[in-house]
Amino acid sequence: MSKKKPIRTRGKLQFSRYFQTLKEGDRVAVVMEPSLQPRFPKRLQGRTGIIEGKKGGVFIVNINDLNKEKKFLIESAHLRRIQT
Repeated sequence: MSKKKPIRTRGKLQFSRYFQTLKEGDRVAVVMEPSLQPRFPKRLQGRTGIIEGKKGGVFIVNINDLNKEKKFLIESAHLRRIQT
């Protein structure tokens, strides 16, 4: 994945992705949104997890990291729902 966005979308944020509604139990992929400051470790880029709940404006995501289940707080703009 390239770190740059296409020239016409550079610096812009899709509000539909920022205000998307995710439910408990949804499977999501962690994909960094380049126009926002990422607030999660870089090693999570491309990982998948399960939504456990919501805390304020961020989602609690369970991700297996080195065979251990860990919880991370990630903004919705960095999450993409996976169709199962």
